[in-house]
Amino acid sequence: MDQDSHCTAERELLEAVSRITTFSTTSPCDEEQNQPKAEISCQARKENPEKDDLQDSSASLSSNSSMTTKELQEYWRNEKRQCRQVKLLFEIPSTRIVEQHFSKYVVYKIIILQTGSFDSNKSVIERRYSDFEKLHRNLLEEFSEELEDVTFPKKTLTGNFAEEIINERKLAFKDYLRLLYSMKYIRRSKKFIDFLTRPELQEAYGCLRGGQYTKALEILLEVIGLQERLTRGNPISVVPTLCAIVVCHKDLENPASAFEYGEKALARLHVHTSHRYYIPLLETMITLAYELGKDFLSLQEKLEEWKAKKDPIRVFTLKELAVREYVQ
Repeated sequence: MDQDSHCTAERELLEAVSRITTFSTTSPCDEEQNQPKAEISCQARKENPEKDDLQDSSASLSSNSSMTTKELQEYWRNEKRQCRQVKLLFEIPSTRIVEQHFSKYVVYKIIILQTGSFDSNKSVIERRYSDFEKLHRNLLEEFSEELEDVTFPKKTLTGNFAEEIINERKLAFKDYLRLLYSMKYIRRSKKFIDFLTRPELQEAYGCLRGGQYTKALEILLEVIGLQERLTRGNPISVVPTLCAIVVCHKDLENPASAFEYGEKALARLHVHTSHRYYIPLLETMITLAYELGKDFLSLQEKLEEWKAKKDPIRVFTLKELAVREYVQ
């Protein structure tokens, strides 16, 4: 292909990406198609963070037209995938009673899997009654109207550890999660996503800060799949977790695996070069690429290009950023 044909192909691909970005930002998906205007207004109010991210993607895309054809194709594929809703199924197959010192409580095992196909990456978490109660209380602060007809399982004065009561509550919590997930505003909310992922992420980052990289990596690899499925419309939200995985693999002297997850994180930051993780990630990827004998010059060019546009500032290393996450 001669140079003129190549430039024409790039321009056409850029235009196609712009149309896809516009569609993912403004076009209705799933149940949004028939929403009344009042609901759409409510959606704008309650989903600003996600909407802003998509708008940023659209705006940044036009200013990053220097992306290669391969990069544009990858960005286009990601945008199309984001518009597809991932439907999740919640099951609570079992419980266990925990006794610690002077406290006694029931822990509910929650299995989360994707519907429509065999899901080999199902997620398993555990939550107690007080976790559900805190979630409901937090959601009421923002979604009181949506939850006005939702019945939350109440505690009883006696018999909370009776098998019959536990089984009834197990079914009630399953229905409760299913109902919350059916509401678009709630399933995309930070409060709902935090309920399903934050305890595990806090534990993982605690292990990372303590130098327990193997344990931290094990937890992070478990939670990243669920995080990605819950935040499909906001792909940059998983960048910190991907970068923490990079840090663990790097410190465990697994440069190939570190580079693999670093590429995933960079792909999500193509149009978010002002993100706090972008430069530390680029610097780490240059080191890894050099160590692995891969092309590091293109990464170095991106780093120099960014530095030429920005005023000199102190940039944390990737590890320094990671250990600051989820500090209680």
